[in-house]
Amino acid sequence: MEAAREPAGGDVEFARLAKAIRFDHVSFAYDDGAAPALDDISLEIPAGAVTAVVGPSGAGKSTLIDLLPRLRDPTAGRISFDGRPIEDFSLETLRRGIAYAPQSPQVFSVTIADHIRYGRPGASDADIREAARLAEADGFISQLGDGYDTQLGEGGVGLSGGQRQRLDLARALVRKAPILILDEPTSNLDADAEALLRETIQRIRRETDITVIVVGHRLSTVRNADRIVVLGAGQVADLGNHAELVARGGWYAEAFAKQTRDSQPVEPRAALA
Repeated sequence: MEAAREPAGGDVEFARLAKAIRFDHVSFAYDDGAAPALDDISLEIPAGAVTAVVGPSGAGKSTLIDLLPRLRDPTAGRISFDGRPIEDFSLETLRRGIAYAPQSPQVFSVTIADHIRYGRPGASDADIREAARLAEADGFISQLGDGYDTQLGEGGVGLSGGQRQRLDLARALVRKAPILILDEPTSNLDADAEALLRETIQRIRRETDITVIVVGHRLSTVRNADRIVVLGAGQVADLGNHAELVARGGWYAEAFAKQTRDSQPVEPRAALA
């Protein structure tokens, strides 16, 4: 247990991101002897923008994201925040500065206000309502009988998938952290809920200076991102915005075309005579 203890980090407090997160020749290999999950990654994530990380299964997306709060440390290379090595920051303040919304929200049997307040125990009622507004959750919350005092069932029973996702996004936003990570946010949503969440991400982009990182499977969710990082076999296979990546062809263009075709409604066959 002593050998596995996490490092406390440095003495610098992480409070904001002004310029960018940089990965300089970063590699990471697990102890199973397999090929590196990340292999000589160099890229920049600009502050205040929406950056999407996409790629096929096993491309290294989750590993890349795990490096930011130092759930893992690179086996080679360097990660820096505004030019300062990530190791200089205390682990406590680094993780406090990163809000995270998982693929499958975990909603507890508490009131809506209490669930959002899990993100920051000292949050005021005004903070909770502002976070809900940014997450596009205020509308459906206000329509419930007890509003923010509505008691949630275990797992958010009675709420739709989109409502649970927006409620948990409000929980992440109330932290007022400078970095927000959304992990496959629309994988369990229908088309309408996905479209609303896509608009929500753009609203956060317009109204705040939060650096948003979206790990995406549905490429329609990330098409409006400022920058899209395409990973393949642990390396940066391509980088650009949606239009640039589609124009260049490759994995992104092919995957987007396939997902677009698959999402088209199928005409019912004519009844047999």
